[in-house]
Amino acid sequence: MIKTINKKLVLLYIFFVLVAGIDSAISECKGKWITKAPMPTPRTEVTASLLNGHIYVIGGFEKSGETGLVEVYNVKEDSWKKAASLPIPLHHAGSAVANGKLYVVGGYTYDWKPVNSVYEYQPEKDEWVSRAEMPTKRGALALGVISNKIFAVGGVGENKKNTSVNEVYNPKTNKWSTFKRIITPRDHLAVGVFQNNLYAIAGRINGNYGINLAINEVFYPKENQWKRKAPLPTYRSGISGVTLNNRIYVFGGESKKMTFNENERYDPQINKWEKCPPMPTSRHGLAAVTDGQMIYVIGGGPKPGFSYSSVNEVFVTFE
Repeated sequence: MIKTINKKLVLLYIFFVLVAGIDSAISECKGKWITKAPMPTPRTEVTASLLNGHIYVIGGFEKSGETGLVEVYNVKEDSWKKAASLPIPLHHAGSAVANGKLYVVGGYTYDWKPVNSVYEYQPEKDEWVSRAEMPTKRGALALGVISNKIFAVGGVGENKKNTSVNEVYNPKTNKWSTFKRIITPRDHLAVGVFQNNLYAIAGRINGNYGINLAINEVFYPKENQWKRKAPLPTYRSGISGVTLNNRIYVFGGESKKMTFNENERYDPQINKWEKCPPMPTSRHGLAAVTDGQMIYVIGGGPKPGFSYSSVNEVFVTFE
């Protein structure tokens, strides 16, 4: 009887040790948040990218509706200015910098109509030019850059349902190609790139934020294959992701009841997640951009659905 009790105590002790180990493993991320100059126009469902030391925050919704507005944040001077607006208003688009140029891909225009447009920004002229159209019209997609090629995954197509397409744009040739489809079709997801592999994280089903996901799938371009990895700790969508110091950070999100202030990061080398200090302001439809030192998390809605903010909060990691 005593031996049985002792065995139970030992097993219980091991259980708590393991739980404590897990807790510490996902709580190791250290850092702080700094508030910077707010974006001039409150917006949500924006996209943003860094080009030549400036963060371009593009499109989205403002209080008057969908917009093609482009506001530019100077990282060094902590100041804002306007740039040429997009040729058409767009929300839920994707943006990326490849081959030294800024591109805006897909999204929705008025009445939630998905588009397959591709616009290239020319800073010396402050103008946008049209490039080869994406094969599939879609909004709420996610972009990642590998070897100066733009991978566009997921989103919602013309039938208002998820598409699993994985289409790749080469700025040098101005041509698109098709790679193996993502395992789990979804939208409002985040993407991170590590060692020339693309991680597609979380999202939702057919635009419904009542069906949030935690799925994490990695695409290996050389093998043209997808594989499942450790899921995001928090089920969420309407998120933004960015890679810094060999880790992928995922910020914000929304559900039917709330928006998220979660800041969770993934280490692809050990296939584990960590919890980081949460954002001061919970929001969805936000943009996360890094300058290689800090992460700028800009805009987004503080309430589920249509809400707007000018928030510009910066995460500084201590690692």
